Amino acid sequence: MKEEKIFGMSPETGRWMFIPLGIIIFMCLGTIYSWSIFRIPLENLFNIGATQSGLPYMLFLAAYAVLMPISGGFIDRCGPRTMIMVGGMAVGIGWILSGYAWNINILAITYGIIAGGGVGIVYGVPIAVISKWFPDKKGLAVGLTLSGFGLSPFVTAPLARLLIDFYGLPQTFKILGITFLIIILLLALPFKFPNQESIIENKNQSKNHMEFSDVDTKKMLKTSRFYGLWICYTIGTLIGLMTVGITSAVGEEVIRLDYKTTALTVSLFAIFNGVGRPLFGWLTDKLYPLNASIISYIIVILSSGLMLMAKEGAVVLYVFSFSLFWLTLGGWLAIAPTATAIFFGPKYYSKNYGFVFTAYGAGAILGVLISGILRDVLGSYIFVFYPIIFLAILGLLIAIFLLR
Repeated sequence: MKEEKIFGMSPETGRWMFIPLGIIIFMCLGTIYSWSIFRIPLENLFNIGATQSGLPYMLFLAAYAVLMPISGGFIDRCGPRTMIMVGGMAVGIGWILSGYAWNINILAITYGIIAGGGVGIVYGVPIAVISKWFPDKKGLAVGLTLSGFGLSPFVTAPLARLLIDFYGLPQTFKILGITFLIIILLLALPFKFPNQESIIENKNQSKNHMEFSDVDTKKMLKTSRFYGLWICYTIGTLIGLMTVGITSAVGEEVIRLDYKTTALTVSLFAIFNGVGRPLFGWLTDKLYPLNASIISYIIVILSSGLMLMAKEGAVVLYVFSFSLFWLTLGGWLAIAPTATAIFFGPKYYSKNYGFVFTAYGAGAILGVLISGILRDVLGSYIFVFYPIIFLAILGLLIAIFLLR
């Protein structure tokens, strides 16, 4: 069979074009990380508290995590283009319908379940495509692609703030929904898996003694390594999503920054979230998942300790600490998929990572509930950083014993 052309180029060169396309798609999906920008306007609009305003965010992340393993089983059967288009339609429609929500419960359905479910359908597809086109550079290629999800708030946080100021919250949901719908549907068109002749040989495969043979999902679920990775991923995303969700609120309530400044800081943190993916993808390739996990938990402990010392006006501590929190969340979204490929092989990757990714949903639900309850009961988000230190130490111990 003749070697196929990719974007008019050879597979070796053309495969790199999937990465920028994936980055743009993930930037649309990653607007969830700008949720802290929506949170206070939402509380004012519906006259609700912190726990309730976290409900759409929590359900979005939960629906996204639940749909990942389900959609993973359909990627090979339906093809990547179809899966991205179906998920993209759900994302766009969910955002648009959110503009018509008249209370927080309706918004939880339109934004949380519909848009979040759409993200769950799309999310695994570019990862599956990229991992098959780049068997020789899995961590780096997947990390670069996923950087779009982390970098999303760099664009969407100030954009959302601007739109809310000019048009109000409901209209902002509609504008962003239409934009995401058009972009995702158009960029879905080129996505496809390589044929056998186009697969790039992994020249380092024989040198990498840590590559395991292919393990199907049923066997994977019986291994201690799966449960170690799942728990570590849950803790990593619980900490990351909890801090991302309260970023603006901490800036305004604890550090006493104005809302425009916090919107700008979210854009800055998004850069670190984006950088965390290729950085930790590369670290996972080079240092193995165990060492990459240990590094991430040590960074979290350092960041939490610094935030406990932060007082009103401690802008430098706030910026430094939250930059590291966002970096490690991005890191876990590269460590986990890369570790899944390393531990269990590429053959059943789509379905295997779908099950590993359920940890993200567990982390999202627990993180939002913990932060909201602590804020409502104790009166300040500063108390969130005590359980974060405990969880990071727990994750460190589990990684040492189960990710060897």
